[in-house]
Amino acid sequence: MTTMPATAFRPTDFADVRALADDDMKRVDGLIRHRLSSDVVLINQIADHIIAGGGKRLRPMLHVLAAGAAGYRGEEHIKLAAVIEFIHTSTLLHDDVVDESDLRRGRKTANALWGNAASVLVGDFLYSRSFQLMVELDDMRVMRILANTTNTIAEGEVLQLLNIGNADVDEAAYLAVIERKTAVLFAAATELGGVLGGLPEAQIAALRRYGMELGYAFQIADDLLDYVSDSDTLGKNIGDDLAEGKPTLPLIYAMQKADPEQVQSLRHAIEHGGLDSLERIIAAIRDSGALDRTHERAVVHANAARAALEALPPSSYRDALATLADYSVQRSF
Repeated sequence: MTTMPATAFRPTDFADVRALADDDMKRVDGLIRHRLSSDVVLINQIADHIIAGGGKRLRPMLHVLAAGAAGYRGEEHIKLAAVIEFIHTSTLLHDDVVDESDLRRGRKTANALWGNAASVLVGDFLYSRSFQLMVELDDMRVMRILANTTNTIAEGEVLQLLNIGNADVDEAAYLAVIERKTAVLFAAATELGGVLGGLPEAQIAALRRYGMELGYAFQIADDLLDYVSDSDTLGKNIGDDLAEGKPTLPLIYAMQKADPEQVQSLRHAIEHGGLDSLERIIAAIRDSGALDRTHERAVVHANAARAALEALPPSSYRDALATLADYSVQRSF
């Protein structure tokens, strides 16, 4: 891991954050490519497709930054970052099958190209590969955190499935899903950085709290983007959440403030999916003030993430984590 004096570099935007993590992330990417290889041709084809899809590799980046903020100077963070990315990518493969998605990050999904069966099975391969890497680290605390995290993510997937088409889902139920589906992996990534660095338990807990709050902020902002962005920026089709009958926070807030006719349209859209009334639904969401409320809720979590970092000693890595908290909500408006 690159060592920098605490005041040598103060990241102020996402490009700065990536620059700080760049050396470690190149090694993480190299390990991912190496450990994705298989003598089964189809696995290699889908793995190559996933790698080419790029993405920000945010979760492994969070881990290497948290390890830096914890003062870690070893090598195990590279393997752990790859484990975290494998877990995340496997959930994406499974998500796209469940959601019947055909576009992710602006490219055809694996299930659209190779079918559902292949995507599910390669997702399983990634899960099992992550556990092989995890065992190589031979650290029971690390394995316990990741095992609990993957189990919680699976619970979140099932909870979301139960919520699809349910117009009575409230804010608490929505937050319970994103905590399990998204925030817990962010939290594990940052917590494990503190564990590797041998921080006091209070600071490890602060890193976990940071990751959890950041995960909330990112997912809420993503759900907002489904109604305010465009397909080129978002990397998926606009209104996909609505088409799938997912009651996300903009819809939940809109139904609390919309007039009775709009509420009926919103309920129908959630219960039946489809995009026949997308423009009318987006208008209802905007008229109700739900977009601003959703953004404000994301900001609350981003600020809580920033506040959690105060428990850590000053460093360029801590500044980078704080910058990511700002970035999480600046993507929206």
